[in-house]
Amino acid sequence: TEVTEKLEEVVLIWTKQIRQVLVESEQIRRETDDVGPSAELEHWKSRMSSFNSLLDEIKSSRVKKIISILQAARSKTLKQWKELDGSITIAANEAKDNVRYLYVLDKYFGPLANAPPVMMEHIPSLMNVVCMIYCTSPYYNTSEHMTSLFLKITNQMINTCKTYLCDG
Repeated sequence: TEVTEKLEEVVLIWTKQIRQVLVESEQIRRETDDVGPSAELEHWKSRMSSFNSLLDEIKSSRVKKIISILQAARSKTLKQWKELDGSITIAANEAKDNVRYLYVLDKYFGPLANAPPVMMEHIPSLMNVVCMIYCTSPYYNTSEHMTSLFLKITNQMINTCKTYLCDG
C-alpha cells in the first residue's frame, strides 16, 4: 500500500499538470488586430505539437507501468486519469484535424499577402475552401473558429491594401 500511495501521488501531480495544460489551451488568445490567417495555422501547429508530445508521454512504458500497478490495486485516482487521457486525446485530434484543414488554405495565404489589391481572383477559391472546411471539419466548424478565421483573412486583405496604397 505504501508503493500504491506513492504512485497515486505521482498520478495526482501528473493530473494537476495535465489539467493546467488543458486550461491554458482553452483560454482566449490575445492577438493583435492586424494578425493574418497564417497565425491561425501556426497556433494550431503549436497546439498539435504540444498535445502530441503530451500523448507520447502518456503512452510511454513508464506511465503505462504505473497505471497498470494502480489498476491492479484498484486505485480511485484512475477515474480522473482516464478522463484526462480522453480529454488530451480529443484535444490532440482536434489540433491535428484543424492543421490538416488549414494547410489546404495555406496556398491562398501567400497570394493574399503579396498580391496587389486586385486579389479578387483568389477570393472565390478561398471562400470555397473555407466553406468546405465548415461543412466537413468535425472540430473547426464552430462559429468561434470560423469568425476567427474570417477576421484574420480580412485583416490580411486590409494589410495588403494598406501596403499597396502606402508603398505604391
